[in-house]
Amino acid sequence: MTDLRQLFDAVVTGDHVTSKAVTAEALAAGVEPLALVNDYMIPAMDDVGGKFERNEYFVPELLLSARAMKAAMELIRPLLAARGTQPIGRVVMGTVKGDLHDIGKNLVCAMLEGGGFEVFDLGVNVAPEKFIAKVRETGARLVGMSALLTTTMPAMKLTIDAFAGEGLRDQVKFMVGGAPVTQRFADTIGADGYAENAPSAVVLAKRLIGVAA
Repeated sequence: MTDLRQLFDAVVTGDHVTSKAVTAEALAAGVEPLALVNDYMIPAMDDVGGKFERNEYFVPELLLSARAMKAAMELIRPLLAARGTQPIGRVVMGTVKGDLHDIGKNLVCAMLEGGGFEVFDLGVNVAPEKFIAKVRETGARLVGMSALLTTTMPAMKLTIDAFAGEGLRDQVKFMVGGAPVTQRFADTIGADGYAENAPSAVVLAKRLIGVAA
């Protein structure tokens, strides 16, 4: 029988080869896909987030753990989808219009997926209309926006205003982040929350949709 603790350890240590191999063995042995996610992968990502908060891990370690989690999810996601298993929430993510930076955004996406969310990543240079279209398409109730340049930060407010103009503002919660973004800025543009790093973004996302962190 596969030692499923190896899956937890592989995600924490960023070993994507082992995480995928253990997941494949477990699924072949009949282990429930959702049990792998809830009992091992989400706790592992929570542990990684804790290490980051305590300065035991840094961005490179987060990226490795995210890769290990995604390697396992590549095998699990199709099975969950076939069973109609619902995520804890759906998030539309993107770097705002005019900004081409994506490392931080990609890390947040990976951490959110590791936290049980279904993530729709629109990439970089995302216009307000694209955010709106994806929310309408997916029914997501959470939008995450990233900016690394001070010159592109105003695009966050433009996006929120665009949702208001379409009568969608009350249906969506907005969370923002990025190196130049602050809580004060988030408040001034009417965002619902600000996260300073990827682990805190997961906690914030859960709070915004009413799920215990």
